[in-house]
Amino acid sequence: MRNHRIPPLTILVALVAAAVLAITVTEVATASVTPAAQTASATSTTSTSASTTTASAVPAASARAPITCPSGGPYNVRSYGATGNGSTNDTGAINRAIDAASAAGGGVVRFPAGTYRSANSIHMKSNITIQLDSGSTILGSPNDDYDPPEPNPNDEYQDYGHSHFHNAMIWGDRLSNLCFTGSGTIDGGGHLITGNPDSGEADKIISLTRCEGLDVSGITLRRGGHFAMLTNACNDISSDRLRIDTASDRDGWNVINAQNVTITNADISADDDALAFKSDWALGRTYDNGHVTVTDSRLSAECCNALMFGSETCGDFTDYRFERITINGSNKSGLGMVSMDGTTISDVHYKDISMTDVRGAIMQKVGTRRRCGDNPGVGRIQNITYENVTSSGQSSTNFTATLWGESGANNRIRDVTFTNVDLTVPGGNGCMGTGVPSNDPNNYNPVSIGTRPAYGWYIHNAHDIRFVDSSVQFVSNDCRPAVIANTGGGVSFERFTAERGSNSPFDMGFQSITGYCVANSSNTGGGALRTSATGGSTQACGPAPGNRFEAENATISQGVVESNHAGFTGSGFVNYTNVTGSYVEFTVNAAQAGNVPLTFRFANGTTVNRPMDITVNGVLASDELAFPGTGAWPNWTTTSMTVPLNAGANTIRATATTANGGPNLDHLALPG
Repeated sequence: MRNHRIPPLTILVALVAAAVLAITVTEVATASVTPAAQTASATSTTSTSASTTTASAVPAASARAPITCPSGGPYNVRSYGATGNGSTNDTGAINRAIDAASAAGGGVVRFPAGTYRSANSIHMKSNITIQLDSGSTILGSPNDDYDPPEPNPNDEYQDYGHSHFHNAMIWGDRLSNLCFTGSGTIDGGGHLITGNPDSGEADKIISLTRCEGLDVSGITLRRGGHFAMLTNACNDISSDRLRIDTASDRDGWNVINAQNVTITNADISADDDALAFKSDWALGRTYDNGHVTVTDSRLSAECCNALMFGSETCGDFTDYRFERITINGSNKSGLGMVSMDGTTISDVHYKDISMTDVRGAIMQKVGTRRRCGDNPGVGRIQNITYENVTSSGQSSTNFTATLWGESGANNRIRDVTFTNVDLTVPGGNGCMGTGVPSNDPNNYNPVSIGTRPAYGWYIHNAHDIRFVDSSVQFVSNDCRPAVIANTGGGVSFERFTAERGSNSPFDMGFQSITGYCVANSSNTGGGALRTSATGGSTQACGPAPGNRFEAENATISQGVVESNHAGFTGSGFVNYTNVTGSYVEFTVNAAQAGNVPLTFRFANGTTVNRPMDITVNGVLASDELAFPGTGAWPNWTTTSMTVPLNAGANTIRATATTANGGPNLDHLALPG
């Protein structure tokens, strides 16, 4: 979303809006509409005062079979006077054909091959199929004779384009059973406005509000102005093989205040947001949003976000599935999700997503803008999964993948899982401090947060965040750590791989994190990840306590138990004496004989490897197992190996092999 000019007409519209405040949303709803639309609008009645914005709870939209497009007729627009010659204004004939089909109870309004210039707004009605035959185009006009924008007393809660719906090539309100089918095109022709339009100018191709049952399949929308398609408070939407090419203009499709949506095989190229799910206050109330599936689609956004939640986020969102989606180009977020206006976003699942040339692969943010008419609080994001997601070929000025919650206990990001998520970033940054970057809580854009002090992932005010079988690496060396998590708890990395910058202070940073874990993970060279734990961060991972053997409780030769470096488990750790031969010996029990992985948790605040021989029951199992530097003594990490154990009791000894002694040893862990 970008800022554009505000024309003098805006002042006039505001004056008109003030004059008609006595006309309430409820009164408008009593205008002549189809019985089906009256029934639908009866469930969404707002209060009768423009200054009172409470609304009854929105019932969940009932699931239903895909819409059956009206099939009566057909009503050929040429039979009603359309020429299709590309120069004559055919709008009157098109509207006459729609009126005739509507009067007959509905039907197909057919556009044979030809170019139908439309210099005025086309008025949709219920039970209409717009059928665009191969070779047919509805073309926009520079004549500036489109319907004027209707006044809206809720202008202040979202931008102008989201607030007005009649200034479009095609619009309809409180309708049902609508279809756009065929293989033809609706083309704004470069005449639609990308900013705030003056009277007579249109800024949308298709604008539909408060509709039930919509199918848009097979057609192409081109050069859409601000929006190729905007739907607000429309439910039961299906779309297959829709193509939108509005990269020279702005947004592709904004799906606002919607439930029960299925989109398949879409191909959307936009300049601004390609496919965005939003919930604004343009209709004077909140709506619940959800039960949405998007699959097998291609998206790109030259300026902004490819697949986005927000920024308008008044109503709650739940139950979204995005699968098998390719994103090629996005100058903000490839997969963006923001809660700026009090919404809860939950139960959203991404799977099999491939991204190239995106500036920010993944972005989640909770903000405090609260730009809705019901005085909302601060929202939250929870229960989100990403599976089989890749991102590469990013811009050299990329945004680190970010999870940014707010400080309130109920306003953090919670329960997010990344499985097989692999990010390749450009890197190339120099060294910088690891403190919390600046943030504008009223701005949803990735740039609203200052340069992240980690190149791969930055996590702030988040709980129960899990990475499994995932990785991050860079193209050019980066001095920042791979990951920093600041404030929160339950942040874990299992089989995580991160590339190490040659001068980075550590790989994984945990700042005021209660219960972090880095297990069975390594850098891209196979070495241990260097972990920094500060601000009282505590480690909690690996086996249950019964399968974790604290070094301070083992047999110690030439070493002391200490607790002066934060982040250890148990009551302390063993500081080896700096001599060859110092050791810690554990006694562990195995239920049965077999090969068992052992995991040593340690810290080495020097830059020198402190190798140790590992013996099992007196037999050398690993000759000089590496315990490399971790950057600082509070930076805990793990190293693992597999050894044969006997059934019953076993002794495992870790013996220093150099005069530097061993590392600080926290515990030995077995699976379980």
